[in-house]
This record gives sequence, C-alpha cells and structure tokens, in this order.
Amino acid sequence: MDAGFAPGRSAGFSMIEVLVSLLITVVGVLGMVALQSKAIPYTQDSVQRNTAIMLVDDLVEIIRSAPADCTTANSCLKAPGSAFPDPAADCTPSPSALSEQIGCWASRARTLLPSADTNSFYICKTPTPGDVSACTTSSTTNVDLEIQVAWTVKNAADCMTGASLTTPGTCTYRLRTRIK
Repeated sequence: MDAGFAPGRSAGFSMIEVLVSLLITVVGVLGMVALQSKAIPYTQDSVQRNTAIMLVDDLVEIIRSAPADCTTANSCLKAPGSAFPDPAADCTPSPSALSEQIGCWASRARTLLPSADTNSFYICKTPTPGDVSACTTSSTTNVDLEIQVAWTVKNAADCMTGASLTTPGTCTYRLRTRIK
C-alpha cells in the first residue's frame, strides 16, 4: 500500500470540484438564455418578411393577370404616401376591375401584416431601382415594375436587414420584376 494514499480522501467530489462544475453549468445556461433572447426578434422578423414576400408575390400575379397594362389610369401604380384604390364590396370571388383587385390586396395586406405601414407601400415603374420620383408615370416603354411593402418594428435594430434603415423602426421588402 502506498504511504501517501488515504482511502477516505478519494471517496467523492471535493467542494471545489462541485463549485467548478456548478459554475460551468451556470455559464452554459446563461449562454442559452442570451441565445433565446436573440432568437425571438429574428423569428418575428422572419415571419413578417415571409408575409411581405407572399404579399408581393400575390400582387405581381394580380398585375400579370390583368389584361390592361399597369398604369395610373387604372389605379395600378401607387406612389409612396398615396392611397390605394378602394376594394370591392366583396373581395371573394376576385373582382374583375384591376383597381378593385389591388384595393382588395391592400386590405388583405393590412390584415396579414398588422404592423404594415401602407404609406410606405408603392407600386412604380422606374428605370432606376429605388428611384420613385417617376413613380406615377404611365410609360409603357419602361416595363420594370418595383413594388415595396413596409412594416413597423418596435426598435430600429429589430429590422434584420443588416443595412441602415431609411426610416427608423420601418422595415421594407422591395421587389423589381419585368411584367412583359
């Protein structure tokens, strides 16, 4: 038997070992709590962004299915800050007039995206991305259609775009597409 070996001293964990393992466990749990607090805004942004993508896709299909070109005359184009056309009295089934279809779409957008900022929504034909100065043009030569939807968030940092916001607390989703 070894002279330095005492059978009673190796029979369990010492108080120091218990405290170290407790400290490691607490640090791990705190890390998971911090991760959870970051996951909530990302999840909310993801839900709102997916809703915005779905709404813009629906609007593009409404405009593509219209027999007439998208112009200001048929209330298809909408500048930022202007009002959407009135929806039909009954949106089911889909109304035949393009302006009423877009009005029904705007009404649905307000419902599906509760924090929607419809003043920042626009439907424009523009030659330059983001240039809404010619938003109300009815030119048929420029067929690039740009659609933007916007929603508000509590804090400007909750908009997970990674870029600086044009309006604090407002997130946007913008799509440019060629209609014809």
